[in-house]
Amino acid sequence: MDASPVHESDHWPEVKGVIIRSHGVASGRGAESPYPRGTVEMQKPFFAALGLDLAGFHEATLNVDLSPFLFRLLHPAHTFHRVEWTHLHPPETFSFSRCRIGHCGREVDAWIYTPHPETKADHFQPPTMLEILAPFLVGVSYGDAVTLRIAPEEVELIES
Repeated sequence: MDASPVHESDHWPEVKGVIIRSHGVASGRGAESPYPRGTVEMQKPFFAALGLDLAGFHEATLNVDLSPFLFRLLHPAHTFHRVEWTHLHPPETFSFSRCRIGHCGREVDAWIYTPHPETKADHFQPPTMLEILAPFLVGVSYGDAVTLRIAPEEVELIES
């Protein structure tokens, strides 16, 4: 299966967000990360075997704070249950929802990457933050404003 989300985004709602620093576990760059290669690099082969090929997507997440919005998964494009991608903790469940991320006049297909908190061992995220998998975006920095177009049938935004 192609990793590019279907181009239906013309009628997807747009929300503004800000790139924030998180734990650095997805990229493996965090000082406390037990995964030097990063979780995304380690997980990609497992997701590919389950039908979602993320080749061409950067092996880190863009962490987007959508305050004051919270998000709720409705019907993600993909949900993979009990993925055994590491021996360091029990299997996890992951969902992927279609989106587009925009920065400095450029917008690209992306995925909202959601490790389900109920199966996650640690490194929890604030409820107003989405983790985004996208191709590498040159020039993105912490504090930068971005836009997200989110598939409304997959993810609901709730103003807190």
